[in-house]
Amino acid sequence: MKKYQIIYADPPWRMDFSCNNRHRCEIHYPTMTTDDICKLKVPSEDNSVLFLWATAPKLLEALQVMKAWGFLYRTHFIWDKVMFGLGYWCRGQHELLLIGRKGNFPPPKNTMRIPSIIRIKKAEHSDKPDYVREMISKWYPNCSKLEMFARLHTPLFPNNDWDYIGNDINGKDIKEALEELWRTK
Repeated sequence: MKKYQIIYADPPWRMDFSCNNRHRCEIHYPTMTTDDICKLKVPSEDNSVLFLWATAPKLLEALQVMKAWGFLYRTHFIWDKVMFGLGYWCRGQHELLLIGRKGNFPPPKNTMRIPSIIRIKKAEHSDKPDYVREMISKWYPNCSKLEMFARLHTPLFPNNDWDYIGNDINGKDIKEALEELWRTK
């Protein structure tokens, strides 16, 4: 079974509020409860790092997921989407990219560290900036990398050093895809 040193995840958070059905996440992709996300058996090495996307309303749940997957919160980036979107209390213009560590995984070299605010205009719903994947690849060129919950707009570059699982990518739900990873690699 293959295990990964880098886990990059954008969980399909189930939002428990919405002003109307037009803005519900479920019209874009199937969502999962926090409990179901926590129960996933993530194929991470004993020494690994997790990059976990979270919206502001899901911050506590994201920290819960990080802990359930065996990672200890270290820090986070803020993705400034340049333009504001939806929101219940305020119109959200950012997302959080939490970083958690398991074991003795090193941070990037001091000379490669970047500011904690990434300012890139948002694209499609739930699409994340390619810059983040590229940054992780530059930081850790020789590490095994898994993107969980990948979507169709995730770049699937030939000779890329990433593995991808997600509903849109391989036609399997995330639990089924992870179970297959555990069985076959």
